[in-house]
Amino acid sequence: MVLIGAFVSHSFLTKANLISILGSSAALSFVVIAESLILIAGKFDLSLESVVGVAPALGAMVVIPKAAGGFGLELPTAVGLLVVVLAGAGIGAVNGVLSVKLKLNAFIVTLAMLIVLRGCLVGSTKGKTLFEMPNAFFALATDTALGVPISVWLAAAAFAVTGFVLRYHRVGRGLYAVGGNAPAARAAGIQVDRILIGVFMVGGALAAIGGLMVTGYVGAISADQGNGMIFTVFAAAVIGGISLQGGRGSMWGATTGVLLLGVVQNVLTLAQVPSFWIQAVYGGIILFSLIVARVTSGDAQH
Repeated sequence: MVLIGAFVSHSFLTKANLISILGSSAALSFVVIAESLILIAGKFDLSLESVVGVAPALGAMVVIPKAAGGFGLELPTAVGLLVVVLAGAGIGAVNGVLSVKLKLNAFIVTLAMLIVLRGCLVGSTKGKTLFEMPNAFFALATDTALGVPISVWLAAAAFAVTGFVLRYHRVGRGLYAVGGNAPAARAAGIQVDRILIGVFMVGGALAAIGGLMVTGYVGAISADQGNGMIFTVFAAAVIGGISLQGGRGSMWGATTGVLLLGVVQNVLTLAQVPSFWIQAVYGGIILFSLIVARVTSGDAQH
C-alpha cells in the first residue's frame, strides 16, 4: 500500500503526510487495543464506539459553564479529564458484570449499551456540538514532541506496553488462557471473572482516551462522535490477526492493522476516491483477511 501510495501521489511520502496518517490513526489505535484485549479474552465489546463520544462529553460537561452546554458545575479541568477516564472504566465495569457475573451474551449486552450510550450522548448534549472546552481537552492531538503529535507517541507507547504485558506478564498469559479455554483456566487457578471484568474496564478506559484524541483532532465533541467507528476497529483487529474466537492475537498484528487502514484511507483520499467507498474497501479487506487466515491456519472459523 505504501508503494501504491507513492505512485498515486507525489505528496504521499512527504513528512507532513506521513505524520498526518499517524495522527489520524492515533485515536483508532487506542480503541483497537481495547477491542483486541477483549477479543483475546474471548469476549466482544461493541459499545466502545459510544464510549469514544460519551466519556469526553461527560468530562467536558462537568467543566464548561451551563451557557456552553455544560451541567453548570464548572469543576477544574483536571477533574474533567479524570471523569473522562473513570467514565470509560465505569462503563466497562458494567459491561463486565453483566456479561461475566450475570452470564449474559457479551455481544448483545454491549450492543444494547452502545444504543443506550448513544441516546444518552444525544440527550445530554441536546444534539448540539460542544466547543468551549479548556485547551487540555485538545492537547493530545494538538501538542507535539519532536514534530509529532503527543497522541502518536502515546499510541506507540500503548502498543509497546500492552504487547510486553501480553507476552511476558502473568496477566497477559492469563488473558490468553481465559480466551483459549476459560474452564481450563479456572481449573488452573486463574481468576477468570476478575480478569474478564478487568479487561472490560481497561478497554473502556482506553476507548475514553481515544475519545479525547478524537476531540482534539476534530476540535469539538459532536452528538454523534464515534458513531460507526466500531466497524473500522473490528477491521483493524481482524486484519491484524486477532481471533474472534479468543485466545489468539498480538499487539504487533493490531499495529499493522491500524497502520494498513490509515494508509488505505490516505491513499484513497489522495486518489480523490469518494469517501463513501472507503467503507466498501474496508469490508473487502476484512473478507480477504479472513480467507487468508482460513487458508494459512487450516482452522475452521465459527
